[in-house]
Amino acid sequence: MSQDTLGKTPARDDEGLYPIRTVASLTGVNPITLRAWERRYGLIRPHRTEKGHRLYTQADIDLINQVVQLLEQGIPISRVRHRLEQTTAPGESGEPPDSDPWQLFRQRMHNAVNRFDEAAVDATYNEALALYPIDTVTRRLLMPLLRQLGEIWAQRDSGIAEEHFFATYLRNKLGARFHHQTQGNDGPRLVAACLPEERHELGLMLFALSAAARNYRSVMFGADIPLAQVALAGQRVEGAVGVILSSSVPPSRGVLEQELPALVAALEIPVFVGGETAVRQHDALVRAGAIPLGNEIPAALRRLEEHLGHPRQETAG
Repeated sequence: MSQDTLGKTPARDDEGLYPIRTVASLTGVNPITLRAWERRYGLIRPHRTEKGHRLYTQADIDLINQVVQLLEQGIPISRVRHRLEQTTAPGESGEPPDSDPWQLFRQRMHNAVNRFDEAAVDATYNEALALYPIDTVTRRLLMPLLRQLGEIWAQRDSGIAEEHFFATYLRNKLGARFHHQTQGNDGPRLVAACLPEERHELGLMLFALSAAARNYRSVMFGADIPLAQVALAGQRVEGAVGVILSSSVPPSRGVLEQELPALVAALEIPVFVGGETAVRQHDALVRAGAIPLGNEIPAALRRLEEHLGHPRQETAG
């Protein structure tokens, strides 16, 4: 993106302009974050209607996607504009490496969990969400922090209390955000549940929240649900285009060899599996007729869209 495009107000054109909700669906960057990028960092200058509504051009959308790519590379949001304006290739500017803002976010949230300080945990999470896309926050803050805390919790007596405190916070927070995020969504519907024996639905909730930012509507069934009931839901949920199953624990042989193939056979829509099981039991899932999505949410969403025919693009017009 050239300097001439960066931060410039697009010429008015009643054709080819997109409202902020459509842009959020196309890019996965929620409207709050888009407004923060505009106000605090001058990254985007959308056109304004007489009533003050923001409208974005395709060039704006391309720029937003470029910003997301830089953030995924670990560039702090405060340095993104400078990187976009650089004419030299990365590494040729002679500047010191950018500091990692995520280390600070993780440390702040970790300290808050240690104190059982929900307000501080919430403030840190909200600050990150205001500046970065939900996928980036999940991948660089929540998932590493959960792994880090899991290792610590296994080594000390207070670990169980800390784990339950943080899991309860996340469950409540993600549930509220999911409810708010899906209001007004009109995209494809997904049936979302955990495989039998999986009692932790946080990974599934994080996936559903990222999917909601792309205009999907997930019907959630939570943890440890029999696959026969998932089949019933898949048949009854009107307009469902796929079933999403999540699992981080090794499924039993019966689940992989009997229940999952029976689920696939009972439905006319594809069955996807994400989480650690999608990596460790990849071949067994394929033999059962399911589609492994892996354990990284952004990549899983890309695979989902490839199999479903890029529904996110179809809702952009």
